[in-house]
Order: sequence, then C-alpha cells, then structure tokens
Amino acid sequence: MSTSDLCLCGSGIKQKDCCDPYIKGDKLPPTAEALMRSRYVAYATGNDDYLLQTWHSTTRPEDESPTAGDVQWIGLQILSTEQGSESDDEGVVEFRARCRIDDTAAGLDERSEFVREDGRWFYVDGTAIQPQRTRENR
Repeated sequence: MSTSDLCLCGSGIKQKDCCDPYIKGDKLPPTAEALMRSRYVAYATGNDDYLLQTWHSTTRPEDESPTAGDVQWIGLQILSTEQGSESDDEGVVEFRARCRIDDTAAGLDERSEFVREDGRWFYVDGTAIQPQRTRENR
C-alpha cells in the first residue's frame, strides 16, 4: 500500500476504508473522533458541503465556504478524547492540526465539542488550547 492511499486523517487506514464513506454519505461516523477525522479530511480537500452538513445548526457559520483561504493542511494528531463513543451523546476531542499558510508552517491545537442527535454526530464548537511543551516542540 502506498502512502498516497492512506487517509489524510492520519489513521493509517486506506482513505477509501476510513473517511471517504462518511464524506460521501455512505455511512455515518460512529464516534466523535471519527467525525473529527473526517472533518479534517474535508478541510484538507476543500469539501465545504460536508463541513456544513456536520456542523451543529446552533453554531454553524453563515459563511458557506469555511475552507476559503490559502491553507494547506498537512497533518492531524489526536491528543485525547473524552466520551464520544457509539453509546454517548456528547464527546470532546483534542487535536493538533498542522498546516502551511503562504509557505509558513502553522498549526492549531483545539478542544472540540461534539453532540449526537438522532444517531448522528455534529461538531458544536472548539476552543484553542495551549500546546504542551515537549522535547519535539521546544
């Protein structure tokens, strides 16, 4: 398997077996983390429709192009999850997303909140978090 077959979400699974079925509407993400990963792929590929469909109606932006701008998403790392399993109705996913903006390395560490309604997960809101200092980012 070539690395180009691997899902952009960093799961190590082929994209066609990972996030693609969610983005194409063939399956619903079973967990908050699965929705988080598929939304990252949607950002990375410019799929505004999927992002808006998976954004909770109470916090969904009026802007119909959430991926507008010159951002190239280049990596996702899940830092932690709280609840968000197939048996929960709420969940939190903390993640680190790396990107390039105008050839400058950047990133986002966020604590994202999710809710499940009628068996479907939605992104509600996110709060930027301060990255933990480790040897690799000193």
